[in-house]
Amino acid sequence: MRLTALPAFQDNYIWALQTPDERTIFVDPGQAGPVFEAAAQGMQPAAVLLTHHHDDHIGGVAELRQRWPRLRVFAPVDERIALDCERVAEGDRVQSSGFDFSVMAVPGHTRSHIAYLGHGHLFCGDMLFSLGCGRMFEGTPAQMLASLKRMAALPPETLVCCGHEYTLANAVFARHVDPTNAALQRRQKEVQDMRSRSRPTVPAVLASELQCNPFLRTADAHIRDAVTTRLGQAPADEVEVFAELRRWKDGFRA
Repeated sequence: MRLTALPAFQDNYIWALQTPDERTIFVDPGQAGPVFEAAAQGMQPAAVLLTHHHDDHIGGVAELRQRWPRLRVFAPVDERIALDCERVAEGDRVQSSGFDFSVMAVPGHTRSHIAYLGHGHLFCGDMLFSLGCGRMFEGTPAQMLASLKRMAALPPETLVCCGHEYTLANAVFARHVDPTNAALQRRQKEVQDMRSRSRPTVPAVLASELQCNPFLRTADAHIRDAVTTRLGQAPADEVEVFAELRRWKDGFRA
């Protein structure tokens, strides 16, 4: 299958996963325009997958449905997604036009956030980013950490398909926390090169994220030591490591 990152807004990506016969799943179309352009190039919309209710991820669906009234749309159970959707939750399967995804509940960024896993790809919306993670708008640190650990436990070759181009900024923070990490240094150089050529830095391979992303390494001594120095005392547990790391990132300025 062919994966394409369709740019939207300032830094969003709408993901398009395409079969050889051009049937295409679109993930989180906050704008309809990029999907229309992709369809004009031959991608045939088979279904839409939505990860959470934020408008920059769902705002284009109504317009897509005007053009393709029978287009299947899958979404989490959340009254804030006021669309005619097929609602899915933890453990459900999404099967459409030869595609097959399992649904994971990954609360933290929002209370009803879900991710879709299939064909070697993890469509994780705003929960997990390359070298970072989403803000906690509705979840708790314990929820967010548990969700990230579930994703971290997936096969290391999984391609992490997140909703925004944040990797370059995330790399700066990650290096601040973990300055001696050689794998992270290599990833930052790779990202700088990609962005200098206007290339997407995602999808990211999960194995790389496990080496480089501080939010997936909250049990690592280097991350714990950095948080200890910042707090002035040892964190009580891994949840406190994560919570302080997220607070640190929220206020970080390079």
